[in-house]
Amino acid sequence: MADDAEKNEEPTPKKIEDARKEGNVPKSQDTSGVITLFVAILAFLLLFPYMKEHIVLLFKYYFSLLGMPLDKALMIDIAIVTIREFLLIIMPLSIAVAVAGVAAAVAQFGFLFTTKAITPDFAKLDPIKGIKNLFSIKKMIESIKITFKSFATLGVGFIFFFLFIVELPTVALFGLADQMGWLKDKALIIAFVMLLIIFVFAMIDLIIVRKQYFDGLKMSKQEIKDEMKNMDGDPHIKAKIRQIQMQASRKRMMAAVPSADVVITNPTHYAVAIKYDEEKSHAPIVVAKGMDNIAQQIKKIARENGVHVVQNPPLARNLYAQVDLDKPIPAELFAAVAEVLAYVYKMNRK
Repeated sequence: MADDAEKNEEPTPKKIEDARKEGNVPKSQDTSGVITLFVAILAFLLLFPYMKEHIVLLFKYYFSLLGMPLDKALMIDIAIVTIREFLLIIMPLSIAVAVAGVAAAVAQFGFLFTTKAITPDFAKLDPIKGIKNLFSIKKMIESIKITFKSFATLGVGFIFFFLFIVELPTVALFGLADQMGWLKDKALIIAFVMLLIIFVFAMIDLIIVRKQYFDGLKMSKQEIKDEMKNMDGDPHIKAKIRQIQMQASRKRMMAAVPSADVVITNPTHYAVAIKYDEEKSHAPIVVAKGMDNIAQQIKKIARENGVHVVQNPPLARNLYAQVDLDKPIPAELFAAVAEVLAYVYKMNRK
């Protein structure tokens, strides 16, 4: 019982699928964040000429308004132009970041659409439970992780920033264009170094999240047994169904004995009832068969209904072993069965 209580078995595919349906999936926020941040930086670099063009157009529009009287119509026009240009500047970057966020989630746990995770749960509004969660060991560990990651990332970024500051006396002698180029290059270096640090932490976080997720889904042996029972059905119920089916099949079999041409026995252990209808089958059919008590019942019904009972132990054993119920006899038994049927037909004519 102690082993059954311990949840040390790997989760079954059904347990994982049920968790997915409830929105419970292994999602690393750090991994999603680093992918989104990388795409945001890349999209910003690619879209920078486009964004710069619209920013310049917007400022040119503002400068063109100098000296004009500010009335209601002009204010509406300024608002429309400003909103339009800001949307044209921000929307491409926002769409890229949104797509990156979805792609990061799909890459971690596949496509999933469920409303279970956003269904209101008023049990979560319990203030006492909320305070306990706020000061739990898990929250403390998360806080330590965030603090450590922040200091490590900013620390590495500061080191590179300090190294670049040393170059400022030399850069001060450059032209404005060269200074802007230097600033852009150093900013990219710092951004990608910090992104690399975040990426390392994200991979570590992904491994930890997935391990915690599957550890949380581990099952006890009893839970696996219960799941199998629910999937396959209760063994006791299945056994009862099989018993009912066997009883129904036996009743149908016994009902076919009175129409048989002959019952072949060994004579005590086996009994096989045969019927031959040349219009329906090319060979005799086994309509009933059984051992011991069932064999005695078959012989009893046969005698009560005037069906001949013939003793032929080798043939009875072969028929019982080789021929299924309601199936024709095999060719190798034709001669032996034909001999028995000939005897029966002869007796019937007498």
